[in-house]
Amino acid sequence: MQLSKQQLQDLETNGFLILPEHFSPAEVEAIRSRLPRLFAEDSEANIIERHSGEVRTAMGLHLRDELFADLVRHPRLIEPAHQILDEPVYVQQDKVNVKAAFSGEVWQWHTDFATHHEEDGVPQPLALNLHILLDEVSEFNGPLYFLPRSHRDGEHAARLDDETTSYALWVTDLDRVRDMANKHGMVSATGKPGTVLIFHDTLLHGSPNNMSPWDRGIFSLIVNPVSNACTTTTRPDYKHHRDLTPVAPVADDCLARYMPVPVAKSA
Repeated sequence: MQLSKQQLQDLETNGFLILPEHFSPAEVEAIRSRLPRLFAEDSEANIIERHSGEVRTAMGLHLRDELFADLVRHPRLIEPAHQILDEPVYVQQDKVNVKAAFSGEVWQWHTDFATHHEEDGVPQPLALNLHILLDEVSEFNGPLYFLPRSHRDGEHAARLDDETTSYALWVTDLDRVRDMANKHGMVSATGKPGTVLIFHDTLLHGSPNNMSPWDRGIFSLIVNPVSNACTTTTRPDYKHHRDLTPVAPVADDCLARYMPVPVAKSA
């Protein structure tokens, strides 16, 4: 899969792309079918919401499940990443972020680079986020909020917040968020299951808590150029993987073998 010149320009201008329904309902269902077992595992890579006890994010999935080992190499994700970055990339992080109905908690305003730089020693903001919506995401169930063009306005001051939620995060100064929102507005990344979101490492983003009766799950793959790899190993591997093997795309139909086989109807 290759992005068009217009899509590349939109990504460069705004810092993000929303690509409607790039994965089929059957592919999304195959991905979703693996989650109950993974969420039930007694693993430190499953981060639990502080108040509800629900899974907030399940990490390191390509090392825990064969479908995700294929998904992080899917050409509809990796080929655009190669096109954008024009160099070999490794799997820096992969996870499913969940906002359970009624109880999914906030993700504060942040840029991913702040955490990658402060915690992992990543030198430059070159990593790329590649997301797949696993549920229908609306205004009501905790969509990602993007601040367009915020990736182009230099460094954003950040501080470590390990109190608001169960996941420690380097969050952005709210005066900076206000300035960026007043300059360029906000976009809510909504869409049908299978929609792909691509965004840069320095794009300001966050998401509200989920008060709705509908779950919201998003698969998240972060790839980083091998030339820009982490220089420290403070965080566990499931938060920033040490394997710098360049990712090569697999076949486009790689998820087909995980789909349920239809049962033939009797005559």
